[in-house]
Amino acid sequence: MTTSPQTASSQPPSSQTSSSQTPSAQTPEQTSARRGEDAAARRTAYRALAAALAAGVAGASLVLLAAGKTWARGTTGGAGQMLSVHATGSQTTALPGALALVGLASLVAVFAVRRFGRYTVAALLAISGAGAAVTALARRGDHGALDAAAASATGLTRATASHAAATGWPLVTVAGGVLMLVAGLLALRYGPRWPAMSSRYDRGDGRARTRTPAPVDPDRAEDLWKALDRGEDPTQAPG
Repeated sequence: MTTSPQTASSQPPSSQTSSSQTPSAQTPEQTSARRGEDAAARRTAYRALAAALAAGVAGASLVLLAAGKTWARGTTGGAGQMLSVHATGSQTTALPGALALVGLASLVAVFAVRRFGRYTVAALLAISGAGAAVTALARRGDHGALDAAAASATGLTRATASHAAATGWPLVTVAGGVLMLVAGLLALRYGPRWPAMSSRYDRGDGRARTRTPAPVDPDRAEDLWKALDRGEDPTQAPG
């Protein structure tokens, strides 16, 4: 009597699985570390947000304040007497004040736009600050407005101011422009992580959110009244 030899095919398949086929899951330590990094990044972004707001508002305010102050003083002679004359920042150049208003508008617009628009207005804020600072430095020694004040005071079109001296207000304008520049650079660096005004009301596709009403329970009078308030027929089956 002969017995049939056992073959390898008759043995049950092995239930072992290779470790390469099993996706690696993150350990609790890795998950905690990633959450800590995300939280730290959010804190940094919000600190930059507070700094940008403070720098932008303070810088624009300084520029606007300095625009109405005296930038240069001098004297002029007319009819046998010496007269004191002065020129304000807005008389010397109106550009820093205009750029300060543009910077304030850009600072507000940073929170009203997203993506490429946010980069655009942040760059505009930085350019406004740099332009205000450079303009104040360039026009600090310009006596054109002071000569115009001398001509107005004496009634002589060719009158000029002598003993001209610049005040410290142009440097205040420079400081304000630098603050606006810092605010713009912070917005360029951290702006994509800042919240937007319309984030509560917009979906990712830009459409307004709509809430689907809960199904009406015919046994609850409250649901029936709510359906009537929405203009629905509570006796009609949905669908």
